[in-house]
Amino acid sequence: MDPFLVLLHSVSAGLSSSELTELKFLCQSRVSKRKLERVQSGLDLFSVLLEQNEMSPENTVLLRELLVSLRRQDLLRRLDDFEAGAAGGAAPEERDLRAAFDIICDNVGKDWRKLARHLRVSDAKIEAIEEKYPRNLAEQVRESLRVWKNSRRDDAAVSHLVRALRACRLNLVADLIEEGQRARALQNESGDPVSLSESWDSDSPASGASR
Repeated sequence: MDPFLVLLHSVSAGLSSSELTELKFLCQSRVSKRKLERVQSGLDLFSVLLEQNEMSPENTVLLRELLVSLRRQDLLRRLDDFEAGAAGGAAPEERDLRAAFDIICDNVGKDWRKLARHLRVSDAKIEAIEEKYPRNLAEQVRESLRVWKNSRRDDAAVSHLVRALRACRLNLVADLIEEGQRARALQNESGDPVSLSESWDSDSPASGASR
């Protein structure tokens, strides 16, 4: 069974009628009025978006935006779980990049604008991200990283992120990313899971830290 379809079924089952109405409103620019009138459930809406290639297992941006607009953290966690599972089947470079994104989102905080500028994300795009997610700092950070990745295409690499972090004096965050890369490399060589719990104190504040 397709994991992405299972995710969409789960999300649909968790929507209230008012939330479905809100999603239909938000999709007016993407789905014709005639099609929206026939939508009676989340699955109906997702089916239309799939048909129009607005979302896919490889492109979950729109789904995330819709769930963020509903402020449904429980459904967002399901999406996170799906993306983490997809990352497990990705190439090692892609897994490292996704892991780096997670660490940055958890630790950079309000310094994300400085990091985004070092990654050559324009001020106009930074402002657009702030308008898009006005009350969700984690999504602001993640969206800025998506914008950077899309701009670099196949050239996006963890090393670029580490250099930018160190240029912003976010050295502890850069260290966490490099520790994670080393641990995954050891795991790949040994085939055994490697715990990073002894490598750093997860409760230590990372934002703005330098050594």
